[in-house]
Amino acid sequence: MSGQSGLAGEGTAVATGKRFRRSALLGAVVATALGGGAILAACGTGGQGGAAAGPARLSVADSYIPLPPAGGMAAGYLTVRNDGGQDELVKVTSPGAESVTMHRSTASTMEQVASLDVPAHGALQFARGGTHLMIMGWEKAPAVGDELELDLTFAKSGTISVKVPVKELTYRPGQS
Repeated sequence: MSGQSGLAGEGTAVATGKRFRRSALLGAVVATALGGGAILAACGTGGQGGAAAGPARLSVADSYIPLPPAGGMAAGYLTVRNDGGQDELVKVTSPGAESVTMHRSTASTMEQVASLDVPAHGALQFARGGTHLMIMGWEKAPAVGDELELDLTFAKSGTISVKVPVKELTYRPGQS
């Protein structure tokens, strides 16, 4: 009989040990979740300290238009850099062209888009084979060396005007 009571005692100790380990594990999970929540709250985007909540700080670089065929439409390329909070490009116009539209290309299609995201602390890049501008109805036929004014209108930051140079058709930024 004493052997059975010893086994019963061991069973109780094993069960108690399992409950203790389960409780300790549960406590560790809760502590981790609460600690992570505190970290997320401290890093949140609300208030003055949040990077995404601040205003966008936009600049335009690497802009060019490859020389279009006579009387034809042209593509425009540039990079909108953002050193601040998120914004959205909602419209592009030009006093030197009838219309400027934004397009996104894939391997097999090209679609016009109404707006494009400018990510916080990121960039919106218009490049060959991807997102680009279509410029139609030029006021005067462009020549290499001309500049076309583009007015980029953003949802939060208003309008930025840039002078975009017309380059030879084979121009590629960063190549001589």
